[in-house]
Amino acid sequence: MSTPEQAPTNDGGSSYPELDIPKLHALPSEQQDLYLLTFTSNLARHVASLDGDGASAHQIYIKKQLFQIITLSSPAPTRVIRNNLGRAFAGIFGKGDRKLLFESINELASILNATGKSEKDIKAKHAAAHCLGAVFEAAGDSAISLSALAATSLLRLVKLAQNHTGFRGTLLKALGRVFKGVEASIDEAVARDIWKQSRSLCVNDKSVLVQANTCWCLEQLVRCTPYFDNSNDFEKLLSALWKTIESGSPSVRHAAASCLSAALIKSYSEAAPPETGVKSKLKKKPNKKQSDLEGDEEMAERPGSPAPQKSRTKLVFGISELLKQLSAHYCRPATGNRARAGIAVCYIKTLKGLGEEVVERKYADIAKHLFNDLLSNSNIIQNRYRLLSTRKYVSIILETVVGKEMLGEAGQLDAAKFLVNEILKDYPQILKERPEPTKQTLTGALSALSSLFDSLGSATNAIAETCREGLLQVVQHPSYTVQVYASSCLRSFVLACPQQLLPSVTICMNSVNRELGLLGNPRQSPRRCVGLANGLSAVLSTSTVQPLYGSVDVNSRVLSQATSLLKSSSNSDLRISATQIQVAWILIGGLMTLGPNFVKIHLSQLLLLWKNALPKPLNKDNMVQRNTLELSFLAHVRECALGSILTFLEFNSRLLTMDVTKRLAAMLQNTTMFLNTLPAKKTTDEISQRLSPALQLHDFDLMVRRRVLQCYTKLVNLSPAGSSEVLLQTNLLPFAIASFADPDNYTPSSLSTAIASSAGSFESIWDVADNCGFGVTGIIRGFDVKPLPGEEESDTQHHWVTKRGPEAFVDRTLLSPICSAREHDSLSLYISSSSELEDLPDPPATEVVNAALQLFAISLPLQTPKVQESILEQLSSFLSANSLQRDVNRRSAMMVNIAFALFATLKVAVKETKSAPGDLKNQAVEKAIQELLHILIILPDPYVRNIAGEALGRLCNSSGNSFTANEVTYLVDQIVANREPNARSGYAVALGCIHSQLGGMAAGYHLKNILGILMSLSNDPHPTVHFWALDSLSRVADSAGLTFSGYVSSTLGMLAQLYAADTHNSESSSLASSNIEVDLPTPAVVTHCIDSAINVLGPDLQDMAKARDMIMTLIDLFKTEAEDLVVLEGLQCQEHLSLYAPGHMVFSDYVKYLQKALESSSAQIRDVAIDGLHNLMRRNTNEVLQAAEPGLEDQLWLVFDRVPKQEVIRNIIRNWLHQTGMTDAAAWVQRCQTVLTRTKRLPETEKADASGKAQGVPDLQDEEVAGFAAASTTRGEEAGPVVQTSQELLKWQVRTFAMDCLSELLGMVSREASSREDAPSALALQQRVADVVRIAFSASTAGVIQLRIQGLRIIDQVLKIFGKTPDPDFPEATLLEQYQAQIGSALTPAFSADSSPELAAEAVNVCATFIATGIVTDVERMGRILKLLVSALENFSSESETASIGDLRGLSSNAQVMVKMAVFSAWAELQIASAEQTYLVDVLKPHIAKLTPLWLSSLREYARLRFEPDISSIGSISMSGSLDSIYAALYRETLLKFYQDTWLNLVDAIASLIDEDSEFVFDALDGKFESSATEGAEKRSDINYRDEPVAFFFVLFGIAFEALAGRPGDLQASKEQILEILQALKKILRPAVSGNAIYQEVVFSETMDMFDRLALTEGLAVQSVIVQIARNLCLGHPSARRQGAPSDEDKISEDIDQLFELTKIIVLVLAGLVPNLDDSKAGVRYPLNEEAVALLTLALSALVDASEVFPSIIKTDLHACILHIFATILGTGSCQAIVVPQSLPIFKRFVTSLTAHSQGTDSNTQLRATMNRFLSILKYAQKRESEASLPGEKNTILATTILLSSAGSAFDAKDPLLKRFVEEMVECLGNRMTSKVAAGCCRSLLLLPRKGPAETSLASYLLPQILSFLANPSDVEGLDESRTTLAHSLVAVVSTLPSTAQKEPAMKVIVPALLARASNEGKDTYSETAARLLELAGADAMAFRAVVGGMSAEQKGFMESVIKSGGVGVQNRTRNEGTSGEGGEPSIALKMNF
Repeated sequence: MSTPEQAPTNDGGSSYPELDIPKLHALPSEQQDLYLLTFTSNLARHVASLDGDGASAHQIYIKKQLFQIITLSSPAPTRVIRNNLGRAFAGIFGKGDRKLLFESINELASILNATGKSEKDIKAKHAAAHCLGAVFEAAGDSAISLSALAATSLLRLVKLAQNHTGFRGTLLKALGRVFKGVEASIDEAVARDIWKQSRSLCVNDKSVLVQANTCWCLEQLVRCTPYFDNSNDFEKLLSALWKTIESGSPSVRHAAASCLSAALIKSYSEAAPPETGVKSKLKKKPNKKQSDLEGDEEMAERPGSPAPQKSRTKLVFGISELLKQLSAHYCRPATGNRARAGIAVCYIKTLKGLGEEVVERKYADIAKHLFNDLLSNSNIIQNRYRLLSTRKYVSIILETVVGKEMLGEAGQLDAAKFLVNEILKDYPQILKERPEPTKQTLTGALSALSSLFDSLGSATNAIAETCREGLLQVVQHPSYTVQVYASSCLRSFVLACPQQLLPSVTICMNSVNRELGLLGNPRQSPRRCVGLANGLSAVLSTSTVQPLYGSVDVNSRVLSQATSLLKSSSNSDLRISATQIQVAWILIGGLMTLGPNFVKIHLSQLLLLWKNALPKPLNKDNMVQRNTLELSFLAHVRECALGSILTFLEFNSRLLTMDVTKRLAAMLQNTTMFLNTLPAKKTTDEISQRLSPALQLHDFDLMVRRRVLQCYTKLVNLSPAGSSEVLLQTNLLPFAIASFADPDNYTPSSLSTAIASSAGSFESIWDVADNCGFGVTGIIRGFDVKPLPGEEESDTQHHWVTKRGPEAFVDRTLLSPICSAREHDSLSLYISSSSELEDLPDPPATEVVNAALQLFAISLPLQTPKVQESILEQLSSFLSANSLQRDVNRRSAMMVNIAFALFATLKVAVKETKSAPGDLKNQAVEKAIQELLHILIILPDPYVRNIAGEALGRLCNSSGNSFTANEVTYLVDQIVANREPNARSGYAVALGCIHSQLGGMAAGYHLKNILGILMSLSNDPHPTVHFWALDSLSRVADSAGLTFSGYVSSTLGMLAQLYAADTHNSESSSLASSNIEVDLPTPAVVTHCIDSAINVLGPDLQDMAKARDMIMTLIDLFKTEAEDLVVLEGLQCQEHLSLYAPGHMVFSDYVKYLQKALESSSAQIRDVAIDGLHNLMRRNTNEVLQAAEPGLEDQLWLVFDRVPKQEVIRNIIRNWLHQTGMTDAAAWVQRCQTVLTRTKRLPETEKADASGKAQGVPDLQDEEVAGFAAASTTRGEEAGPVVQTSQELLKWQVRTFAMDCLSELLGMVSREASSREDAPSALALQQRVADVVRIAFSASTAGVIQLRIQGLRIIDQVLKIFGKTPDPDFPEATLLEQYQAQIGSALTPAFSADSSPELAAEAVNVCATFIATGIVTDVERMGRILKLLVSALENFSSESETASIGDLRGLSSNAQVMVKMAVFSAWAELQIASAEQTYLVDVLKPHIAKLTPLWLSSLREYARLRFEPDISSIGSISMSGSLDSIYAALYRETLLKFYQDTWLNLVDAIASLIDEDSEFVFDALDGKFESSATEGAEKRSDINYRDEPVAFFFVLFGIAFEALAGRPGDLQASKEQILEILQALKKILRPAVSGNAIYQEVVFSETMDMFDRLALTEGLAVQSVIVQIARNLCLGHPSARRQGAPSDEDKISEDIDQLFELTKIIVLVLAGLVPNLDDSKAGVRYPLNEEAVALLTLALSALVDASEVFPSIIKTDLHACILHIFATILGTGSCQAIVVPQSLPIFKRFVTSLTAHSQGTDSNTQLRATMNRFLSILKYAQKRESEASLPGEKNTILATTILLSSAGSAFDAKDPLLKRFVEEMVECLGNRMTSKVAAGCCRSLLLLPRKGPAETSLASYLLPQILSFLANPSDVEGLDESRTTLAHSLVAVVSTLPSTAQKEPAMKVIVPALLARASNEGKDTYSETAARLLELAGADAMAFRAVVGGMSAEQKGFMESVIKSGGVGVQNRTRNEGTSGEGGEPSIALKMNF
């Protein structure tokens, strides 16, 4: 950085950007803007990068540049450039010193005060005003003296700027910024002046921008100055803002709301006197003194606190007073709907501003205020639309903002307690002083409570009992609305606390019965019945989600009750009958949600009931005679029945056969006929003629219509193929059209609406706000359209312009004249699962329209072209009806409906839904649709234009190229001809939609044409036109893909120009443009286009420097925008840029920007930021964390805590765990621990907490939560009185997720530990084991079931990983022994009364793991853990109805199965483990006899569930069986899961008992359960053969087989399971268990096929088990047992096939391991490592074993095969090192057995051939062509030696092979490398014990060669050892000879040879030779003497000298050697370590 002294002038260019004005003016005019844009952006970026010193140093030069730009005449600075300048000013003065501050302010003021009024001067003043504001905001506190000058200068210009909207807006914004910077030091007179002017401006100015900025300016005055904190000014402010807030622009409403909320927040005080009046100013003055003293401390902490001396009239409100300021205006009848929406936003802003702590403390007051002062106000209740919109606002405020975003878990629990105890419990009234709450209050409270239950989930269990009581009481409220909301709340409650399902259902059922009995009484029973029935159905509908808690018994009782009600209803009075029927159908509707498994059993019965309820109507005359009451009854009955049909269709589409569809269609047809016969007049004034006082026949008619249309829609969608004709023959389409497009057929609006309508006071159909809207559909909300049934849900559901979040949601309510509510349709309780406010049902009249539209869309494409044409003609004629000229609004409503009808139809036709697409390709039909759309596309209503454009796009897509070409030409011509902005924007939208529907390839032909038009429209000055043209441009770019890349640079240039131009933003000079721009901001659509451009370029961005720099500059500018949409789209741009060109972004800046966005108040921005982080962190999490500001991890957890359903954060953390878990295990344990124990820090200071505490606020929190929090905080540093809020833990969902992560980490570690010894991660974890146990312990004692389950799961994992690990400090103890107590204590709560079946099952699991691990081996010391298991076993072994475990009682049948299977599986684990852990035998002994039959019966049950056919296929079922058997299918999936998880353990346990051969297992397997537990005394030693399999064999075998053979994805076994199943099968497939069953033809062939498949596809471990099974099956084969007995031929052939199959499998495995074994050139599948070699030797050995039992007929073949395998292995290079040495002993065993059993010459021939092959292998090896040749040579000699020594008898004495072999051997002897081995082989052959002819002839060949080898040593080095060996051998040969007669000649040859060797080799060999001679002497002294006697003297002398020099000391050793050599038979000593 250059210091101020050496100013950076000369080398200036390098240090900061400098404007080159001549260069600027030399450019063509359109490029000047861009040059300036880029320059100012760089300048602002440069300033941003400076630090304090740098800013001071560069100040003077930058200031000069800035003023140069402000005063530029052309191009004059526009909005973006002004913003850049302002940022640069703020940067240099905010960071640097302020030497030039005064000078700059004066210069700017002088520009403002200059006299010029030309366009050019205005532009300069505009820029100066903006900069002045920026300067004051950044450094105003240093320029207080100039503030008055600045403010007055700005204010004076407001009048001057009368004709320039943008300038006016800027001036007011700048004024606000002056106050913000100067704060309380501003001069009061100036402030008052501005206050006054602003108040009038915000009401009277026509410009939306000016109004919004004025409100902002007023807000700054309120916030920053103390002058207006009195009631007088507050009243004036209110009166101004109430007028402003009526604005049609959301921006103005929000600004006004924000201003008002700032005033209210500032005046809030806890200590305000509890006054009641709304007009507070009169009462406030006198008693303000003392309250001020208390409140002062509170005030002093707020920014800009008021000076105390002003307190005379200071404004102070308590919470209720504060809110009443808002409600008073809200409830005035004169207040408009827009103002109400604005006030709702003000509520949101005020509550957020008060802060979480205040809201949590004052929740009760806030809720009561909203319920009583808003919802229950009479003015609100009188108007239905007002009531519903208010209800919506209250739910947004109370549920979304307060409940979800502000309250923590404890706060939510408190809120729920308050709602239940203080509101619900007051109904019905018990205490006099507590009045019964109004129905509106109850509705609001129930809705809020539902939302709290959804958030709290399982944490609700703490207050479950009181909630249930309260809700079941309120369900009986006489108001239908309250009933429906209470039912919905009950449903949420039961989903949160599933344990409450059964008690709730039972109580509801009993109450329904009770009330039905009282129906005849005059009490209000009918209403109660309906309420209870709805409650019951809502709760029943949860039992599919919570199968563990449902009960078959209850379901069937409900059904029988409903059917009996329907049957008996005919005997009652009309009104009672109506109630009975309604209750019955509601109950049946609830049961339909149980799904096809339940419903199919009763389907025939249901069809009958429906048929009776929906008969063919009688003739018309008969209907006319009936009175209104009877007709209402008939309609009511039909509506109820249709409701249950609709639920049936929703949940049981699987049961729709052709027949069922036909019947239902007929019933619907009957109902439409009934509707047509109803009289025209459907209203009556006589109450006695109404079925229900509030409902007319007209209403019943509508409700039936709605149901018919909804049912038809579902039916057409779901009907099976081929049945569509049945549905379409009817008068469906005319019926549907009449419902949505008939000009006269719609619900007439209220009188007031009609009057307003004729006065023309509605701007558009959307503002009617009478909950009917002239029959307009409710599917359209602004630019969003609800999806059709069956449409793929996608992100495009929301138009990108749609904002989300609570405030935007309030604004969206105004977009439709219709308000939805839960009571409009009680089926919404279980049909729509979402509890979102948007998804509630519309009023019946509107639902009729919605359903008719959907039906029209689905069925029109299926009709014949003629019908389609006539229907469309009818639509056109409706539109031109005469009556519409008077009724403009009905016409608009029809336009909307028709537009949507065509759009939806075309969606179906282009296959965007799952409905049948049909065909709309007839030319006349296309033309008719096109003509309608051309009318709609140019309407003034932008929402209709949007829909019509989308429809046109799809029409072109459906109709093909020529149609499209004509359409594009038409649109282009129209754009040129028609200058009307609405028309142009409609056509632009259509062009964009056409291109995006056709896609890049098809529309490529039109691309240039469309683009040209859109580009020119984008430059159109009218905001509507250019906004939609740009929107279409981005769609074109998105859909054109790479074909667009040629146009990118020109598009980018244009976009940058438009972004910089003042015509294209809200600061334009024209009033009309500015007003449209504020709420449809063009900068946002420009950003959207930039994003599309980035996606078109993709990775090419890395090379396109120019385009990339432009994009980067623009993105930098987008970041500084205030508009949320721009920021959002900008974030998307950056995210895509970071994917395509990460190298060109500043990584750390991007991360920090995302981090800042995480804190955004907008949930949308936060979500996009999280997505961005997720993308970055997927690559490398740690890198991101290092680049971010510290605390990113905490931020993520806190955001997660705010939105626990946020999936993306879960993924971020999971990815991170997978990336670093193994390397950083200890840190992860710490992280999980931190999340579990961390408390949320609140932004409020401790002081505020303390003062709040001091004022005696009742601490609602009970000690439970605080105690829990304290217990979870491991260190107890928090002592003394702590405010409860700061102790709040994160929400349980977040803590549970942390536990999931820990569990996953343990899983990863255990996988690594099992594959590696001392894995580093396991060692790291071992250090932290205490922490892990502590975490698990604290979780397992938490208040939420999910946490407890996770805690136990983690204990289980720890036991499995570290159970056997010794303690590093005391190796004799195990590591976990010291944690025994914690583990025991963690298990106890799992069996308490508040536990759950899942928890108990998990705990049983842990008990078993604990005992099996062997941490405690003494049965006495296992204590309660063992007791738990034993007692559980006792409870579940008896077949009682109510098995319980510990204190956990009242389990449903499914839950019992779950726990029972867990118990049995736990014992099975112990049985399996007892094979290794002997101490377990004592644990099991007392129980094993009881367990075995239980295991087996469980397996039988599993098999039954697994293989029973689906019940529906049985046809009619006798309903007489037990409930469980009738409804077995209902819970089949659920139960299967429990068995699926445990069956393998049970099979293993049984298999291991079979292994131990325990007596009672076989009894149990045979089904003899009652056998005594004592084992048979005599253990059978032989294999227990039997012919018949045991009774249970097929169950065990079938289950195992099915699991191995299953399809993937079905219940197929996983890789680990396959191995376990096979090991169990190995034990089951033994004769004692299977008998001969396995050898039955069918069973055998299937099994073999499966083994073949597994052998070919699975790994080595599986193959080795298969080889063992195959071997056992061979040895156990019946033919093996029949050996020797004569057998019939055909049996033999079958046996042979089977045995061949078995050996084939073994050979298959070998073929996979040994190269060259099969002919294919595939090569082997596995490297020959240890595992592979073990398998290979196992397979060889198995083959050899098998060969022994083969029938003689086929033995020879097998022998040949085995010999071939051995020879191949011997000849394979890769096998020489390990395989051959291990296979030689097997070879020896084989050859020996071969010669032992062989009769005849076959085997001799085979052995000769093998010998021959061995010799040729030897020859090949001697060529030494590879590394393996040498070991190969040695191995071959060995193998041949084994062959000869084991099977000598097979060879002839004269066999030339023998001679050949001896020659080879001698050659090897003479070779240094092989000599040692050859010598060993010679020895073996010489010392053979059996001396047959072959052996003798071998010896005769060998001896001479050996002698000459000894006597005549060769020159080759290194043969000494061989000679020694051979000398030894020769001596040993002598000792084997039987008589002296034979020994003597032998010695005669041997002694000279020995002496010759000694003389040749010299002294070295003397001692050895001496020893050999002495041995000979010892062998036979006589013979030795004789030999010595025959020597010459010279020889004798030499011999003596040899013996002497050999030394006497040697003798002892020779003795020993001699004896060891001679003892017993000579053994073949093969050395293995070659």
